[in-house]
Amino acid sequence: MATEILLCDLDAFFASVEQRDHPEYRGRPVVVGGQAGNRGVVATCSYEARRYGIRSAMPMVQAERLCPGAVFLPVNMDHYRRVSAQVFAIYGRFAAQIEKVSIDEGYLAMQAGAGVETAQRIRRAVKKELGLSVSVGMSCNKLLAKMACDLAKPDGFLELALGDVPKIIWPLPVGKLYGIGPHTKEKLYRIGIMTIGQLAQFPRADLIKIVGAAAGVALHQRAHGVDHREIQVERRVKSIGEETTFPRDVYDRDTILITLLELAGQVGHRLRREGLVARTVTVKIRFSDFRTITRSQSVHGAVAGGEAICQVVQELFLAHCGKPPWRLVGVQVANLDSWQQLTLFEGKDERLSRVVDQLRDKYGLDIVKRASLIPGAEKTKGEPGEF
Repeated sequence: MATEILLCDLDAFFASVEQRDHPEYRGRPVVVGGQAGNRGVVATCSYEARRYGIRSAMPMVQAERLCPGAVFLPVNMDHYRRVSAQVFAIYGRFAAQIEKVSIDEGYLAMQAGAGVETAQRIRRAVKKELGLSVSVGMSCNKLLAKMACDLAKPDGFLELALGDVPKIIWPLPVGKLYGIGPHTKEKLYRIGIMTIGQLAQFPRADLIKIVGAAAGVALHQRAHGVDHREIQVERRVKSIGEETTFPRDVYDRDTILITLLELAGQVGHRLRREGLVARTVTVKIRFSDFRTITRSQSVHGAVAGGEAICQVVQELFLAHCGKPPWRLVGVQVANLDSWQQLTLFEGKDERLSRVVDQLRDKYGLDIVKRASLIPGAEKTKGEPGEF
């Protein structure tokens, strides 16, 4: 049975891909999340940008104030997903048990004694074949592998044994421990717990009184480096969604409907690529005052095409959009199932979608667009469709 776990995490993934693909960006602060001056948030940024205090989830306008000379780029998620698939394909050459945590992060289970060499081989392969750096943490459980990886960044490797916890983990700020968010951190600060070591030495019974039974037991165990979670080889996708935040408040409904058409097409493309269909469609609407609503509808049978998804979300939007202006809209599908497990009759729209999927997989998401999504294109009569 595997006793060593690797946590592989690509360094500043989105920004690193952009720097790899655009040599003129290398060595410069790169911020991925949108154009300078818009109201989005930072998805990720290069290490050059982090020296200015820029971080993920920071508003783009704040990032621009911190570093006005940075390169600001929109999120090219379709491209990042393709690169991620290439990275995980490399991981698959070295490990049979892989848990994909996110687009840029995964746990690998190793046989005892194989972890160190495998980690270095993975790092070399990703660097040589894809031109990207990956940091790797190794330990006896997922918690310590993750913390080792964080300490190894950027572009490093660290092995962390359970016996290393008092020396290496306990001096760290308590907020660095997995499972401690801002609210819990403030509670711990109020009782004088500033480091992980202080948390480990705090009486568990008293901790339970402060944060509750389940959280108290879990945090006490983690502070001692204990984690019983196993590698989850299959992580079933529960939902697929896309959303966009507008640079300025939008008052025009047609603009929203066209945006929903594009988002529905992206969601449909991802569904078909994963071999899935959906039975529930949801629209997300955020108003200028940040009030946010979601409205869902179950569909007859199941859908995988953006045209059917778009029809539902546009109807939901028109029924619940309220008064403008709008700040954000999103499309999500859930209640997913395998395409092969359902009896569906594929019509011409589905066949056309599959042809377009093949083109997009080969040449990129923007290789085919509807005329209504091209700026300045003349609108035609009829119902909005999709690819």
